[in-house]
Amino acid sequence: MSTKGEFGDPVVLDVDGYDVRLSSPDRVYFAARGETKRDLAEYYRSVGPGIVRALRDRPCMLHRFPDGAAGKKVHQKRLPHGAPPWVETVRLHFPRWNLHADELCVTKPADVVWAVQMSTVEFHPWNSRRADTEKPDEWRIDIDPMPDATWADVRKTAHVAHEILDELGATGWPKTSGGDGLHVYVRIAPEHGFGDVRRGALAFAREVERRLPDNVTTTWWRKDRDPSAVFVDFNQNARDHTIACAYSVRGNDIGTVSAPLRWDEIDDAEPGDFTIATMPARFAELGDLHEGIDEAVYDIAPLLEWAARDEAAGKETPPEPEEGAKP
Repeated sequence: MSTKGEFGDPVVLDVDGYDVRLSSPDRVYFAARGETKRDLAEYYRSVGPGIVRALRDRPCMLHRFPDGAAGKKVHQKRLPHGAPPWVETVRLHFPRWNLHADELCVTKPADVVWAVQMSTVEFHPWNSRRADTEKPDEWRIDIDPMPDATWADVRKTAHVAHEILDELGATGWPKTSGGDGLHVYVRIAPEHGFGDVRRGALAFAREVERRLPDNVTTTWWRKDRDPSAVFVDFNQNARDHTIACAYSVRGNDIGTVSAPLRWDEIDDAEPGDFTIATMPARFAELGDLHEGIDEAVYDIAPLLEWAARDEAAGKETPPEPEEGAKP
């Protein structure tokens, strides 16, 4: 019996010695230029060291698009059925639901390509690793523009965040979000729970807001935010809150990528510059711009002192957001 389908014969890709079978390789995933499922797999192969560095040993939620980026998105916490024995997982507990879930735990490029076989476009890892999933080792600064904010506002906010990080002695690693914003990651010692990391992230966001009071907000409720403001989203440090990792493709027609940047690139970079069509050559030329992130570990004690100062001055810490979707 022929296995040929509407979207081409299955192919087997050799990914660093692991065979990954890719079905429907000719299904179009990104309509603007016509890139296919196989093109997506080849993109992730081309940035393999970078995407693995971003995901290594982290629980990872998968955003799957079985019919391509224009189709329905499926949020998947549990590892999809049919995984080969070499794909690893990490078990998580979700108190709200009193459930456990075994999530993908990437250790090699083949794991990423296998996830593409399962129609994954976006990779959304936790900011902790399986050695202790309750102790984050990554502080995430999410610079998220409200609908009427401009890319210039995002850039301005990023530069002030960089200025404060330098004053703290912390190394920030910027990247585009793949959408309209920017992310900055800071490696931290895995010595604090999610609550304290979020408190520190809020204190940092408030300092950015103090320096850019006309541009930045930390207002908790979206409905109460100025639509022209930039929200520095401290909640991305809460437990079970995830954002697309470095090198993750996003589920849109042009296949934008969450692309690592140098700080001196921010003023010239545009979100649409970085796609699955442009990133392989960029990676081949520059390598992984986040390569040194694991060696640049910051102690968040000063942030916790800022948080205590703000709380003593009467600033409230907003309630922890609920866990995400049911596993």
